[in-house]
Amino acid sequence: MSLLDCFCTSRTQVESLRPETQSETSTRQCLVDEPTLSWSPQSRASEVLCSTDVSNYELQVEIGRGFDNLTSVHLARHIPTGTLVTIKITNLENLTEERLKALQRAVILSHFFRHPNITTYWTVFTVGSWLWVISPFMAYGSASQLLRTYFPEGMSETLIRNILFGAVRGLNYLHQNGCIHRSFKASHILLSGDGLVTLSGLSHLHSLVKHGQRHRSVFEFPQFSTSVQPWLSPELLRQDLHGYNVKSDIYSVGITACELASGQVPFQDIHRTQMLLQKLKGPLYSPVDLSIFPQSDSRMKTSLSGVDSGIGESVLVSSGTQTVSSDRLHTPSSKTFSPAFFSLVQLCLQQDPEKRPSASSLLSHVFFKQMREESQDSVLLHLPPACNKPSTALSPVLLWPEPKCDFPEERGPAWEF
Repeated sequence: MSLLDCFCTSRTQVESLRPETQSETSTRQCLVDEPTLSWSPQSRASEVLCSTDVSNYELQVEIGRGFDNLTSVHLARHIPTGTLVTIKITNLENLTEERLKALQRAVILSHFFRHPNITTYWTVFTVGSWLWVISPFMAYGSASQLLRTYFPEGMSETLIRNILFGAVRGLNYLHQNGCIHRSFKASHILLSGDGLVTLSGLSHLHSLVKHGQRHRSVFEFPQFSTSVQPWLSPELLRQDLHGYNVKSDIYSVGITACELASGQVPFQDIHRTQMLLQKLKGPLYSPVDLSIFPQSDSRMKTSLSGVDSGIGESVLVSSGTQTVSSDRLHTPSSKTFSPAFFSLVQLCLQQDPEKRPSASSLLSHVFFKQMREESQDSVLLHLPPACNKPSTALSPVLLWPEPKCDFPEERGPAWEF
């Protein structure tokens, strides 16, 4: 029985979808491991990994929606261990065949991928026609959520460096394994309470490996929501005979860098046709190009000294503790960015994909030079304390013979597959 067949078995009350029963030979032999990186579940994760009993989980609060609003994302507690987890719940009966395949791909690949900067699914099972995906709780949520909550005018260069470095490391791992992410953006970059940055959004993944051969380009244009288009590369949007490859993700890295720097998504309020023309024919732009931002009054400028402006006075670090002076951590009113940052963005946003660096080369860029001297938790120096406790709690969830759920109103794509 294939995993897709398992998805469609909608009347089995609780059915594990962990793909150990699948043949792993063909998938594992194509995977590339990074010997310098180690991966292991969190301390109490082993019990959660094997827990497919829905009564062992207590839903706390909905923290977002994803997969084009078809999935609700909940903070929950694994009752036997007390471990906080994230649970993504999807009604499979509402999915088209294409979306079902995308979900299948995300679940299978998450099982085989082993990298600290790729979001992990601990266990997957069905409750009636509802798919439950259990993954580690990322206390800071997504980078997009951080922008809305604490950095509405954009992040400091130091924080951007820490976030992008972890995300690009995950992206490099995917590229080494012949996969194009196709949805690299701030809402798909998650941060844990101990400063680990992980890349999510695997449902949009596309493999270049077909029938044991790795192809140079892809000609399939996915049925993306229009909301994803600002991050997509010109060649992906163009849909011509040249197709696109992993360099398409590098363009998205550049757009995401602009997003983190300004607090706004480039091209967000620009008409689709105008956006496409500007990407295809327009001049090379940068994080201070006001024409690509919606109603922007950005005051960013280049620092001739090459020194990062920092986070300013919004975070005070003393004796290893952090205090937040207000609900929002505002960067200085006249933000400055180093030439290294502008160089990174301009390299990523080259219209010719062949002129863009690979993810591996990008990690060696001068912009990331300081990251070699910093530890994983250095990102915490630029963030407020993580909130690990939900503000409200829901009643413990029960086994549903015929599941019915009324979810709250959409709360934005803060968490996504």
